[in-house]
Amino acid sequence: MANVAASAPAAAAASLKSKQWSVLISSTLAFTVCFAVWMMFAVIGVPIKKTLALNATQFGLLTATPVLTGSLIRVPLGMWTDKYGGRIVFFLLMLSTVIPIWLISYATEYWHFLALGLFVGLAGGSFSVGTPYVARWFERRQQGLAMGVFGAGNSGAAVTKFVAPALVVAYGWTVVPQVYSVSMLIMAIAFWFFSHQDPKHQIESHITYRRQLAVLSDPRVWKYCQYYSIVFGGYVALSLWMVNYYVGEFGLDIRVAALLAACFSLPGGVLRAIGGWMSDKWGAHKVTWWVMWVSWICLFLLSYPATSYTVTTLNGPVTFTLAHNVWTFTALMAALGVAWAFGKASVFKYISDDFPANIGTISGVVGLAGGLGGFVLPIMFGALLDLTGVRSTAFMLMYGVVWVSLIWMYRTEVRTVDVVSGHTTQPAGH
Repeated sequence: MANVAASAPAAAAASLKSKQWSVLISSTLAFTVCFAVWMMFAVIGVPIKKTLALNATQFGLLTATPVLTGSLIRVPLGMWTDKYGGRIVFFLLMLSTVIPIWLISYATEYWHFLALGLFVGLAGGSFSVGTPYVARWFERRQQGLAMGVFGAGNSGAAVTKFVAPALVVAYGWTVVPQVYSVSMLIMAIAFWFFSHQDPKHQIESHITYRRQLAVLSDPRVWKYCQYYSIVFGGYVALSLWMVNYYVGEFGLDIRVAALLAACFSLPGGVLRAIGGWMSDKWGAHKVTWWVMWVSWICLFLLSYPATSYTVTTLNGPVTFTLAHNVWTFTALMAALGVAWAFGKASVFKYISDDFPANIGTISGVVGLAGGLGGFVLPIMFGALLDLTGVRSTAFMLMYGVVWVSLIWMYRTEVRTVDVVSGHTTQPAGH
């Protein structure tokens, strides 16, 4: 009898561990598919732009439209996840996008793409479902890593850049939505069979939506929104913009352009898990602070447009040009992608540390801010390009946004915390 009693807790622990990893793996794969769909216009938008003769602003709006609904839906999805559980919400969300994705193949007018893009964009809201769903299956000391592994599904942006160009070249762009629609349906069914639900992870039924949203009066929430608008909003915006940028700036074939753009998208997704581990080990504040400084340096260098100088010398005028070639540009973009991968994880470590009971709601709000950044920025990139004719204005804009976060972070955190040791040096608010 003693042996039976002793084995019961061990069996329960083994069962829990099995469910934890099943939830984490199935959720991460589902999020990867959702993110690949969300970024679909980054590739198919290039031939569509040519067919419809779109200008840069129209192209920016086309690529950003799915990001709008994927952002706006994040708050209610996070609240529904807190209330009803992540499994059912995630499953229904994926199913709701299958038909709109397929219909993109039959679109012929610009407004068709914009309208369908709004429905397809629902897939982007999956992040606010999966983050609290996965986090609650793990202990607090492991939540940063767990959310980081799940967030690595951002690499779906890179998956699109590997898969979609090959499909476009081989069969035409209309095949891409069809393949993605079938993939989404298969993934939704697989997720349902391999995921689990624990009623203890849901908030009490008597808690109203108004009470869930009351926490938004905390200024920390808005600060984390600002951070995330850079590390995620900037990531989404540049993931959407880079294929077109490579084609226009360096005259590359769409397949080569997508491959090089993946040098930014891939580390920006898969390394998020490392960022979660770093945040568990050294704290969200320290990781985020260094992420912002690396971003500042990279964006400063990327902002510099190709410039020719003429210098008068004893032997006459000498002209030389300063400009990035495709390799220096790609190296800086890869470094930026790595920094933002760590930053995306560290921002959500802040949330799990500060708001453990409201992870779904707060992740929805912060995700909304990041997603709106991903929606607004490509449109602004296009408008600035049409206005100035200078492609690097996209990075100039991002450079300014990073300045805002650095100043805000310094005033509210760095003056009270030693970024090297992580210890508080004076009471918060002083």
